[in-house]
Amino acid sequence: MKSQRDRQTDRRARKPAARAVAPAEGGAAGKAVGRAAGAADGKVAGRPAGGQESREREVSARPRAPRRQEPLPAETLPLILEVEPGADYALVDSGDGRKLERYGPYLIDRPEGQAIWRPALPEREWRKADAVFTGDTDEEGMGRWRFPREPLGETWPMKHDGIDYLGRFTSFRHVGVFPEQASHWRHMEEAIAAARRPVKVLNLFGYTGLASLVAARAGAQVTHVDASKKAIGWARENQEMARLAEKPIRWICEDAMRFVEREERRGSRYDIVLLDPPAYGRGPKGEVWQLFDDLPAMVELTRAILSPKPLAVVLTAYSIRASFFAIHALMRDAFAGMGGRVESGELVIREEAAGRRLSTSLFSRWVAA
Repeated sequence: MKSQRDRQTDRRARKPAARAVAPAEGGAAGKAVGRAAGAADGKVAGRPAGGQESREREVSARPRAPRRQEPLPAETLPLILEVEPGADYALVDSGDGRKLERYGPYLIDRPEGQAIWRPALPEREWRKADAVFTGDTDEEGMGRWRFPREPLGETWPMKHDGIDYLGRFTSFRHVGVFPEQASHWRHMEEAIAAARRPVKVLNLFGYTGLASLVAARAGAQVTHVDASKKAIGWARENQEMARLAEKPIRWICEDAMRFVEREERRGSRYDIVLLDPPAYGRGPKGEVWQLFDDLPAMVELTRAILSPKPLAVVLTAYSIRASFFAIHALMRDAFAGMGGRVESGELVIREEAAGRRLSTSLFSRWVAA
């Protein structure tokens, strides 16, 4: 629902019944990759050696503008966006550092560091898994997966809210989709429909393209950017699988920061921008992305390429040592003077077996009034 990221938290897929758990409402205005640099082969690359890293970061350093003095957007926080079990995807059970998920016809057993509780289901239910991620460091690709019942291919057909796509067993435990993003996808679809005019969507760090397909089906013109050729290839496969080949989607394999800088110079403008960056990654030409260093500049550039009547900017952050309060403050400052509202919190998935909520990521989104 974002190339293959070696993020340490799993995420994304289908149209689950997601709902917002009662947030605290803020006041009115005045209150207040691996990729883009993702790794070109889809994995988050290792950090460069000492001096090389500092030089690369020096080159990429960008001057920070003074803090805006205009009224801040209204705020809503914490907002917990929850994905519930559905026919296409369900978090069946979790615990002891693992999670058991149902993706279409398959039960999949994968690591989950946040599942520090005990599983609710007996071991015999977990033994029904069709695929288990072993993480064997001596193997690559599907060799890091074990198939207890019968051998499975690299891909299998999946569906999100009527959109067909391919699930995929990758060497870094992900399966090509992040189910919790469905909450954002539904919000985006509703915004596109309510606009009743042509809408341009920019999907940065777009991964395998589910968000791009959702936006295109809703009638938007979409630009999808990812630094991994492999991920772009998977996204194109998903477009064909979804029978949306005629929809206007531009597939761009490029460093996200470079792309946005160029779009600003060209005067290109977008109504909705999706940002789903890794904590660390490299672009196709060796560009280095460090989330804490580069995200503030990226958010500023995002504001600069918004249309005169923008609809939303959605930021999701995985595997970072920060609270959603940090990205909430960044987004409110960045969109000062634009009105609207900044909503921030966590994306969570409700478990089927015991009803527990598994937190998968932080998010912050600016939405127009």
